[in-house]
Parts: sequence; C-alpha cells; structure tokens
Amino acid sequence: MRINRKISIPVAAGALALLTACGGGDSTTGHEGMGSGSTPAAATTAAARPSATFNEADVMFAQMMIPHHEQAVEMADLAPTRAADPEIKELAAKIKAAQDPEIRTMRDWLTEWGRPAPEGGPDGGMAHEMPGVMSEEDMTKLKAAEGTEFDKLFARQMIAHHEGAIEMARTEQANGSNPQAKALAKTIESAQRAEAEQLRKLLDRL
Repeated sequence: MRINRKISIPVAAGALALLTACGGGDSTTGHEGMGSGSTPAAATTAAARPSATFNEADVMFAQMMIPHHEQAVEMADLAPTRAADPEIKELAAKIKAAQDPEIRTMRDWLTEWGRPAPEGGPDGGMAHEMPGVMSEEDMTKLKAAEGTEFDKLFARQMIAHHEGAIEMARTEQANGSNPQAKALAKTIESAQRAEAEQLRKLLDRL
C-alpha cells in the first residue's frame, strides 16, 4: 500500500517557521467579553473558546489535522455499505463520531486565531508533509473493495492513517502553546493508539 505523505493546506507563510522553530513565537488574540465588565454569559462563552495564547505549532496542528480527520471520516463513511465484519462497522462509526466534532472544534480555533482553515480536503492549497495520508490510488482501491477485502484494506489503511495522526499529535504536545490544542492532541494520541491496536488484532483474525 502506497501512502501519500503530501497534503495541501492554505496557510500563511509564517506557519512554515514551525519547521525550524516550533517551540517559540507565541501569538495572542483578544476575546470579546473577557474584560472586568464581562457578563456571566459572556464569560462562559469565552471560557469555551481556545486560549488567546497560541503559536505556529498550534496553527499548523489544526490546519493539518482537519483534512487528516476529514479523510478518516471519508474512509469510515464507506464501511456501512462495504464492510462485512461487524467490528469494522462499529469501529468506523466510532471514528466518525469522534473526529467530526474535533474537526469543528479545530475550525473554530482557526477562526478565533484569525488563521485560514483548509478547504477542499487533502488536495487544496500549499503542499506540506503529512504523515499517514492515503493517496488517491489508495482511496480508489478502498472505494472499490467489498466484504472481507474491504475489511482488510480498511484496517491496514486506517492503521497507517492513525499512526500519522499520532505522530502529529506528539509534535503538537511537544511544540504547541495553546492548552486546548495540546489537550486535544493528547486525546487524539491516546484514542487512535487504542484504535490502531484494535485494528491490528482484527487483522489477525480476518
């Protein structure tokens, strides 16, 4: 199976500084309703938003993880009509249920930070290295497969996909500045590590 490690994302040129100086250069943005005269409702709304402090590692994490998640959801959407194994169907539903809300959360963060969100999936905008992304050829093969063939291919591809997400999540935890982004990265690492292990065991019995 060939994995395409290029992904395209419309990001500001400054985000490329992440490659050489991920840990520095915190940026801040203001939030409405955070002053001393804030109402309780405004304070509650603000508390649900990401912290004002963020750096380019946080921006890159969100801009890259969004299309990465979107591809995983696309893969999961194939399972109800193509998979034969009930566990594959169940896990695919679990993946979609977890990653759809995370996509929305990260898009909200980018809006708060005044940074562009990726559009058009893995193929739009500037090219960046992205671990675990399926190539167009890989996706075509998955869409054409059915039954046990689909189950095996899905498991192999999703393991590779998850391993890529885990790698990105570790980078964010090491280099990010925003507390919410780092917390999400930790959640992604933990959840996808467990799912990858489940998929390996499932492959062994298929």
